[in-house]
Amino acid sequence: MSLGSGADKDSILEFFVQAANKHDFTLDITLNVNGAVITGTLISAKDYFDALSENFEDGSDVAQKLSEELAKAGEQVEDGALSEANFIHMKNTKVYCGDNKPTPSKGKILWRGKLSEVNGFFLGKISESKSSK
Repeated sequence: MSLGSGADKDSILEFFVQAANKHDFTLDITLNVNGAVITGTLISAKDYFDALSENFEDGSDVAQKLSEELAKAGEQVEDGALSEANFIHMKNTKVYCGDNKPTPSKGKILWRGKLSEVNGFFLGKISESKSSK
């Protein structure tokens, strides 16, 4: 793979996503997406779908079917090991819009976004400082 310029997505960021998808690589990263700042840990598509499917495991018949389909999607992504990546997947994600507190401010949030919509990135994630009151 060349790390040169791509038409609609950052090829270096795509390289990180491919490393996550093929080698179970994780990376703390912060993205700029259409004015929002999204910070968290880059994970593989399989890990994303597996974690997402767990949200539905103990529910109704419909929820269990959703869980099975999401798990299958994760397996297909891993089996396919596509040479091209179009989506980035993150865990423990926080989204900042302006100077406000992140949304959501609590919880372990999974996030999926189009690589072609990412305007920029830096390595590392933003952590809120603990203020003493």
